[in-house]
Amino acid sequence: MASSALKQASATPPTLQESQTAALLTLLNLNNPVEPPANPVQSTTKSTAALKVAAPTGPPVWKVLVLDQYTKDVLATVLRVQDLRDVGVTLHVQLHSNRPPLPDVPAVYFVSPTLANIRRISQDLEKGLYESYHLNFVEPLPRALLEDLAAAVAKDGTGELVEQVLDQYLSFIAPSPSLFSLIPPPNTSATSTPNAVAGPSVPSLPHSTYAILNSPASTEQQIEEEIERVATGLFSVVVTMGHVPIIRAPRGNAAEMIAKKLEQKIRDAILSSARSHTSSLFAQDASGLSNLQRPLLLILDRNVDLVPMLSHGWTYQALASDCLEMKLNRVVVSQPQKRSYDLDSKDFFWAKNAANPFPQVADEIDTELNRYKQDAAEITRSTGVSDVNDIAQMDLSANAAHLKTAITALPELTARKAILDTHMNIATALLEEIKKRGLDELFSTEEAISKQSAQAILEFLRNPKADVHPTPVDKLRLVLVWYLSVPDNAISKDDIVELEKELKAAGADIAAFEYVRRTREISKMTAPSALGGSSTPVPGSSTPGGELFKGFSALSNRWTDRLKDGGLENLISGVKNFLPANKLLPVTRLTEALMDPSAASNQSLQETDDYLFLDPRAPRNPNAGLGISGVGAPGGGAGGGSGRSRRMAFSEGIVFVVGGAGYVEYGNLEEWAKKTGKRVTYGGTEIVDPGGFVRVLESLGKASS
Repeated sequence: MASSALKQASATPPTLQESQTAALLTLLNLNNPVEPPANPVQSTTKSTAALKVAAPTGPPVWKVLVLDQYTKDVLATVLRVQDLRDVGVTLHVQLHSNRPPLPDVPAVYFVSPTLANIRRISQDLEKGLYESYHLNFVEPLPRALLEDLAAAVAKDGTGELVEQVLDQYLSFIAPSPSLFSLIPPPNTSATSTPNAVAGPSVPSLPHSTYAILNSPASTEQQIEEEIERVATGLFSVVVTMGHVPIIRAPRGNAAEMIAKKLEQKIRDAILSSARSHTSSLFAQDASGLSNLQRPLLLILDRNVDLVPMLSHGWTYQALASDCLEMKLNRVVVSQPQKRSYDLDSKDFFWAKNAANPFPQVADEIDTELNRYKQDAAEITRSTGVSDVNDIAQMDLSANAAHLKTAITALPELTARKAILDTHMNIATALLEEIKKRGLDELFSTEEAISKQSAQAILEFLRNPKADVHPTPVDKLRLVLVWYLSVPDNAISKDDIVELEKELKAAGADIAAFEYVRRTREISKMTAPSALGGSSTPVPGSSTPGGELFKGFSALSNRWTDRLKDGGLENLISGVKNFLPANKLLPVTRLTEALMDPSAASNQSLQETDDYLFLDPRAPRNPNAGLGISGVGAPGGGAGGGSGRSRRMAFSEGIVFVVGGAGYVEYGNLEEWAKKTGKRVTYGGTEIVDPGGFVRVLESLGKASS
């Protein structure tokens, strides 16, 4: 047992996305565990294909999968239809739809624990739609609803049909290996958001934790419910990762309330399993190594830094989130015709380039297309066909070895070409947006925002370059980023009046600006960018800043024929090669102070020393020990002791932002983790694109006025 535990500890631990995928495949396999990859060390691709279902002794158990809207999103983010087929799911249907009876087939239900769902499951049992019922709830089923289900089953005498009732702790979405968000609450609509503005012309806002926690219209009950919901979702993440974390959070805001609720939930779970002698929810508890590798869980409030939610990004994923419609793992490109593309863990190009600056991505597309051409040419040369697609028509008397090689390589080549075509189309759509809206100029201005004067910003708004048309929201975002990044003494009332006048003239709604101004006046938000060091754009080393980037020109010259109407060629000129400055955003800076205190600045350490420190394993007595060993802690109690005594190094961490996560911040945190060799998973109550966050601020501005 001990040796297997040591082996488990020495192998690379799975990412949150891999852990969730394994849990979902186990659920679909009638809760029989899936087989881990044969050699996890060699498996370099973060792919669901690595998680194979244990070889069945007989034929596979064919089954029906019943979902609701929320669990569908959880499943669709990490699994494809083929993955469902592999575990014997022949049909997946919505719970609240008319379904024909299949009395000789078992059904796996994966749904939210709501009263409407429980009633519908009871009806299905009464009608005897399926042979047996495996009921899985995405998060814990409340006692009252469990009793309702039990009462209905007892009344109808359908108890023998129910095989399993399980809480699954999977109420989050993991679109990337180290990124997650919570699933929205059931039945959310504009009416449930306290700041929703009435009127037919206003589109309904998606659920926003930031809006609920900051709106003056929110009732105490709404805030309580939201904090409970977030703590429950975060508990699911902690259970799926399998380790009990050390929790840190700033004091005096929603993050503190969520941290305390979460700690209580973890304590209750540990106590409950100890009392009932059942297996613990935390997988590593059994190994005896649980105290050696405890991760940090840092819970922050979105108001710690609004800038990255509004700024213009320059990485592939930040631009895709900003310029295109991006939900879960699906990107929708509207021009020339509307098409949607899935970017998941099986997409090698996205996995490798999502966090890279856009010019570098263009270069990578070029390189990969060349590699594809060479590989295709090699196959056609060895088999003697003129085109890789003609291999099926080959002369069967040809060299059998070459034929075997070609047929083996063909599926991989075809899949690679499809992925490159996808990214070619996405890159073209992004280039059009960059050129049309002048996103390169906006990005470079914002990178050096603390050096900009109000006059420089006004000049930028009044006189954009020829053929560049930033949208009203782009202009509003630039003003908000500037306003939040400069010290109080650099802003005069006249500047504010001029900026508002200019924004109104551009057609922007200034409610968001008014809200941010009020918030800053109340809380005197510090200038976040000033803490991050130099923020001057770094032009590419091989080319002067104003010249074209070689990746763009190469992409344009060699592959124009692959695009309709020479798409890229007309767009390339004028797009500058900026590389994001090497600076830490506030959330990354605070993470560094807590995970790697020896490398952090004194200012960051002083800020984080006062953070709440919660260890769900430690005894309640504040004077007792930390309850951890081997983390390098010099001592101090679970609740008492000075902040300095609680400084310790962590190799793994989860950073969670209450009020929304964004791709600019995610990219910055990921880059820091890569440099320092730390494992960091980043998440938020929801993943919000900049336009969506502006709409949330606008609705708050209108609700407050």
